[in-house]
Amino acid sequence: MHFSIPETEVRSGENGSTYVAFNIHVNSVLHCQVRYRQLLGLHQQIKKEYGNNVVPAFPPKKIFTLTPAEVEQRREQLEKYMQAVRQDPMLGASEMFNSFLRKAQQETQQIPTEEVPLEIYLSKRQKVMVNILTSDQTEDVLEAVASKLDLPDDLAGYFSLFLVREGVDGGLTFVRKLQDFELPYVSITSLRSSEFHIALRKSYWDTAYDSDVMDNRVGLNLLYTQTVSDIERGWILVNKDQHRQLKSLQEKGSKKEFIRLGQTLKYFGYIQFDPCVTDFPEKGCHAIVSAGNNELNFQVKLPNEQMKEGSFKVTRMRCWRVTSSVPVANGTASTSPCSSAKCEVKLELAFEYLMSKDRLQWVTITSPQAIMMSICLQSMVDELMVKKSGGSIKKMLRKRPNGSLHRSESQQAVKSPPLLDSPDPDREQIVKLSTKLSSVSLRGISASNSANDVSGNDFHGNYAFEGIGDDDL
Repeated sequence: MHFSIPETEVRSGENGSTYVAFNIHVNSVLHCQVRYRQLLGLHQQIKKEYGNNVVPAFPPKKIFTLTPAEVEQRREQLEKYMQAVRQDPMLGASEMFNSFLRKAQQETQQIPTEEVPLEIYLSKRQKVMVNILTSDQTEDVLEAVASKLDLPDDLAGYFSLFLVREGVDGGLTFVRKLQDFELPYVSITSLRSSEFHIALRKSYWDTAYDSDVMDNRVGLNLLYTQTVSDIERGWILVNKDQHRQLKSLQEKGSKKEFIRLGQTLKYFGYIQFDPCVTDFPEKGCHAIVSAGNNELNFQVKLPNEQMKEGSFKVTRMRCWRVTSSVPVANGTASTSPCSSAKCEVKLELAFEYLMSKDRLQWVTITSPQAIMMSICLQSMVDELMVKKSGGSIKKMLRKRPNGSLHRSESQQAVKSPPLLDSPDPDREQIVKLSTKLSSVSLRGISASNSANDVSGNDFHGNYAFEGIGDDDL
């Protein structure tokens, strides 16, 4: 997740005085507005809890009123501070930090704590309504959904909540996975758009975990519904014979067999992103990128209209980063902050890939979903590391202290979706595009640090797997 403070505002205090408010954005969207003294209070708490050696530097107090230049300097320093805290594995995951962000989010949006209904998408056609508090955090809402569906606590941890955007054609764009530091109701309400929703989807990549989930009736129905939905939206590719087999299993009500056949199909369990632009194998190529099976898959349309397809394994990525470009005017990058409502931020995901034994190359994807792609890469890395250490991805949800939801009210099972629609004939053609990117003649691509290209607001993914290669997994 990318933290930034792109702008400040002068606000009026209770006694008529004014103060500078710093707008904290997450993934280029306003999350909360805070004062310097609030961040200073957080810093002092963190320092007391974790010690001076762990906490990053914090901009000092000033005795006199700040000049505009000093306000801008403080903005930059606070932005670096928030990024440093978030990227620290211990501080960024601490309840102290997450609680501060949740409280600030609710205060900024001025949404009082009260019980409200919240709609959760299960698939293209299915939704479930849960009653929650506006102050409930992501884990609370996930637990409420699990309770409503009668999904056991030990299986709820296999699923996550995602912010999605529904297009005019009914398609869903996955914007981001909801985090521990946000309040889902506040997040969705603050967007003030009916096209955004919250969706439930499995949050693991290894299909071996499907067996655990399918042993439970509700878990089976959730996986079945997701598989049907992914096929209908074209994320999973099927030919006519496979479609007939799937429809036959669907008519018989053979959900496990349906999923097992689905597991053999191309792109099962992948998340597909909206069309984007990449510089591989040539600059300016239009592409469809999908994440799954511990890789990023590219379906690339070259400038000469030729189609190529290939995959980049996460185990061969040395590192990755997301950069946000600043607005360009008269050929010069603007250095002044801007609100997300007034300017569009250009996001790029770049990863350094081991093309051959002794050759690394940067590959860049330009997409509004660059941060979501980065989150997918990070979760793949985390899952592989857990698997290699012999651990488990199961996460037991804590019990809600208010006990507002009761199992007696929540005996709903996920309904079976209607029969599969006929596959899109245009999608079938992609299966035939078997030419691999590795056969394309490549040229050197370097990451640009020009002020005309990026603002310097970049953050990095983990270096992937020292001592762990494809043969180890």
